[in-house]
Amino acid sequence: MSSIKKNSAKNIAQNLDTTQKTILGLQHLLAMFGATVLVPILTGLDPSMALLCAGIGTLIFHFITGKKVPVFLGSSFAFIGAIALTLNNHGIAAVKSGVIGAGIIYVLMSFVIKIFGVEKVRSFFPPIVTGPVIMVIGLRLAPVALNMAGYVYDGSASLGYFDSKSAVAAAVVIITMIVVSIFSKGFFKLVPILISVAVGYIVSIPLGLVDFSTVVDARWIGLSEKAVDHITTMPSFSGPGLAAIAPIALVIFIEHFGDITTNGAVVGKDFFKDPGVDKTMLGDGIATILAGFLGGPANTTYSENTGVLAVTKVYDPSVLRFAAVFAIILSFVGKFGALISSIPLPVMGGVSIILFGMIASVGVRTMVDADLDFAHSRNLLISSLILVLGITVDNIYISGTLSLSGLALAAFIGVVLNKALPQEI
Repeated sequence: MSSIKKNSAKNIAQNLDTTQKTILGLQHLLAMFGATVLVPILTGLDPSMALLCAGIGTLIFHFITGKKVPVFLGSSFAFIGAIALTLNNHGIAAVKSGVIGAGIIYVLMSFVIKIFGVEKVRSFFPPIVTGPVIMVIGLRLAPVALNMAGYVYDGSASLGYFDSKSAVAAAVVIITMIVVSIFSKGFFKLVPILISVAVGYIVSIPLGLVDFSTVVDARWIGLSEKAVDHITTMPSFSGPGLAAIAPIALVIFIEHFGDITTNGAVVGKDFFKDPGVDKTMLGDGIATILAGFLGGPANTTYSENTGVLAVTKVYDPSVLRFAAVFAIILSFVGKFGALISSIPLPVMGGVSIILFGMIASVGVRTMVDADLDFAHSRNLLISSLILVLGITVDNIYISGTLSLSGLALAAFIGVVLNKALPQEI
């Protein structure tokens, strides 16, 4: 019976028409929207430029990778501190040079990977490393999802609680997604996120969680004045932006490996081999260089969209390209962008709780599929250190604005221990 259901879902995914792909693309857009526009909001860049760069960058990525990898590129959180500081102190010209420099580093690393070969690279990332790293990617995001859903922790009283209205909206979203995912049939089974967001949005209106003022005030067509200014300003390659922003690419490329591994684990394909992680890194780099010239933040592969793939089981890369086109259009349509922005945070929090949990579960599946023996102390030590360091360490500041994320640190420790510790004793 289970094989029949699995084959049925596969047949549905293979026979999608353009309208259905358009709807699924909109669902992916909703998943990435909040995080992508949050980065420019926190750094002082323009949100419409972030959407434009995300859309164009995703199309570039798909072109370079032969349209084989169902990935969406969005604004990278790793650069928030450096971009904000550089923008405040030195202006958009310095930021643009730094983001372009980060993209160039990505491109150079892609050539290094190409020279040494994918098998050599893969030997550093076996399931005992990638499984826990994938789990860390999901679990590190779990507190963000809970906060979005209305969870508040009072440090002075050592007490946590949920905002009642936010909890109601998030719970409605979660329940709707569970019901649609488990009990619906046909095409509805493929769009649980879109349906749950719509239901959550409607429920949030009488709760007073929806602010329509931004929709009323937004222009219909055209980029903002800030976006135009960012586009027309030339990058200053002699400025401090290069030193502050570009080196961050050297310490987060491991996260790219983790994201591509996670995406491949969800889809059931080896993207390290085909099209090759050198090409995925190159796609990320070229997209980031373009973002730098336009005045947007650095791009990265998005875990939110990988979570959507895990929920829907629709892995057609063309669906992500529909989402990219939507993002480009959205960057020029102020009213629509404002409407999407008016989706309450608790609604997206409910969605994120499931999506980020899905990613962590994929990490567990990676280790189960590899039949790892955890009676072996070697495996216990590697996985334990990756999980603890990856989940608990936030950012370790190296110098100035250069920092090392807990995920990058955990992945590095895992890679080193996997090579250093003997396979058998």
